[in-house]
Amino acid sequence: MADAIAAIDQGTTSTRCVVFDADANEIGSAQVEHQQFFERPGYVEHDPEEIWRCTLEVLADALRTAKLRPAELRGLGIANQRETTVVWDRRDGRPIAPAIVWQDTRSQDIVERTLATGFGDLMQTITGLPLSTYSSVTKLAWVLERVDGAKARALAGELCFGTIDSWLCWKATGRHVTDVTNASRTMLMDLETLEWSDELLEPFGIPRSMLPEIVSSSLSPGELACVGIDGGEGLSVTAILGDQQSALVGQRCFYVGDAKNTYGTGSFLLVNTGLTPVRSSHGLLSTVAYRLAGERAHYALEGAIAVTGSAVQWLRDQLGIIATAADSEELAATVPDTAGLYFVPAFSGLFAPYWRADARGIITGLTRAHTRAHLARAALEAAGFQTFDVIRAVEDDLDLQIDELRVDGGMTANDLCLQLQADILGRDVIRVGYLETTVLGAAYAAGLGAGLWRSVEDLPAPAGRPERRFVPSWDVTERNRRLDEWHRAVARSFDEP
Repeated sequence: MADAIAAIDQGTTSTRCVVFDADANEIGSAQVEHQQFFERPGYVEHDPEEIWRCTLEVLADALRTAKLRPAELRGLGIANQRETTVVWDRRDGRPIAPAIVWQDTRSQDIVERTLATGFGDLMQTITGLPLSTYSSVTKLAWVLERVDGAKARALAGELCFGTIDSWLCWKATGRHVTDVTNASRTMLMDLETLEWSDELLEPFGIPRSMLPEIVSSSLSPGELACVGIDGGEGLSVTAILGDQQSALVGQRCFYVGDAKNTYGTGSFLLVNTGLTPVRSSHGLLSTVAYRLAGERAHYALEGAIAVTGSAVQWLRDQLGIIATAADSEELAATVPDTAGLYFVPAFSGLFAPYWRADARGIITGLTRAHTRAHLARAALEAAGFQTFDVIRAVEDDLDLQIDELRVDGGMTANDLCLQLQADILGRDVIRVGYLETTVLGAAYAAGLGAGLWRSVEDLPAPAGRPERRFVPSWDVTERNRRLDEWHRAVARSFDEP
């Protein structure tokens, strides 16, 4: 058996696999995109079977590059897009409907109905999350209400529910499990006890038999044997984490106050709050950060932004004004500013700190003089402005100041984006050397579970390019003016008379 760990990062738009050696350096990798389905406004769907096929494909390709067989790995880690909901038949393993993606807002009527009863307040008290279409519970409730025969089959014990980690583990191991980080995002788990709450299940008519077993984020070899992967005899899944918690681990944020921001399809700021959950009064989420094998759970506060990188994808795929996402930097750099243009990318409403499902994407300040370059620059600025809003909420909740922001994720390859982020925040932004911290975190947790590394203090830093620091260039007057104009644009995105 080689001293190597494979990690899967199953994201919103693609699936990646990286094989790491004992020094946490890449020795093999592969990535493939999967389809996005937008049947009608507010709907975002994936094909669970396609995601499983992509997972097998990238695992095989990464192992081929590393010149290893599955059975030679010490363990396999899984990081996954969170909240995305899959329901499948317990007997044949076939999904009964497409996966409902975390961005999907079709269950807004269920949210409104539940809030009208006053039950949403109790849900937030138990779970640490405000009730919204973001969480899995309303997506599952929608399936039970709207998919023919689903409710009866669920009550008969025929159906399984899970987030993407559960789906992949079912296919790989035949076990119906999820870890504490993913369970904490369903709005069905008690944040204090780390167990499913019957009090939350009953109002939605969700039978407990549908739910997976909750396990730790890192696991011992043999607990989840990979019986569904060819050549995987002896291989086990030894880590499961939601993708943003995995990035927190990948950045080695193991101490209270450690923070990271990951820029992907959306952006997610997480701050480690230690062994006790902190309840937010400023629109943030209280969530489980991780629970390593044999240890207590650590918690985090999270500021979730629905749309950052996907705004750039929209420029590419829907508007066709750039050929690749990377082109956004070059195009945006051709103009010195947005000339008063603001873009609020509320494609799925606004998440933290606003939680306004009625918000809709808008462009304000548009004149005949504006070009596609101004719109591209406004899309990059929108990532920075939204991040400012969640950082301000974190600082208010924790009564501290974040002096610098450590960032990772694919969008951080864009230097202009990070310079604008520093300008908007008025504080330094540091890009880490190894950007793919989500898959790295899954590898760290898997290696800890498999015994490749003994403790978090032993985790090695992978080789990568040097860190880069971006220093603010706007003066205070300019920053405050731009922030005021941004917040006026946000207010206009709300669906109010």
